[in-house]
Amino acid sequence: MLVDVVIPAFNEQGAINNVIADIPKDLTREIIVVDNNSSDKTAEIANKAGAKVLFEKNRGYGCACLKGVDYIKSKSVKPDLVVFIDGDYSDYPSQMKDVIEPIVSKNADMVIGSRSLGNMEPQAMPFQQRFGNWLSTSLIYLIYRYKYTDLGPFRAIKFNRLIELKMQDKTFGWTVEMQLKAVKKKMHIIEVPVNYRQRIGVSKISGTFKGTILAGYKIIVSIFKYAVIKI
Repeated sequence: MLVDVVIPAFNEQGAINNVIADIPKDLTREIIVVDNNSSDKTAEIANKAGAKVLFEKNRGYGCACLKGVDYIKSKSVKPDLVVFIDGDYSDYPSQMKDVIEPIVSKNADMVIGSRSLGNMEPQAMPFQQRFGNWLSTSLIYLIYRYKYTDLGPFRAIKFNRLIELKMQDKTFGWTVEMQLKAVKKKMHIIEVPVNYRQRIGVSKISGTFKGTILAGYKIIVSIFKYAVIKI
């Protein structure tokens, strides 16, 4: 199967080389790093590590992911699936095989790498992030009757199914938008355990009070929003 990897990155010069180095090259056609208007050497380091570097000046997690998807759409030969992973080295890129395996063997449409099911370092996820994750997945179950255990960024999805979702969110709601739309479209979704460690550098979301509040607000609004929107 053809697999492309998209890594949204904002000021990740201390981590991005590690992420790229640990991605299994025998499973990957292209590694795409989307530099989200960084002020450091993220792009330079990613380029030297062998990644295709794109630039998205409009800051926002979703903006960076959409840039990567648009680039893949422009290819003459489309991939079978796309893997998304963060550029902060909190996930274990070497577990990519585990994340894509259910698509190959069980014909899953989307696989979520669940940090809640895997081994997590004690300081890897602050309390407010753990609580927000629990609240979000609980609300999804109450409203959509689908049990997720995580909204983790490490995920794989068939490319044609990704295009069907018509992703739009440009900020913190990207991951939950994908998961909610997939449920509403009755896609075959599987969660697999992934390990999680303390990230390199400071989180732009959970590392600040403002980032935590904005992300939490956007995720909860999205959960209610897509409950009433026809997909």
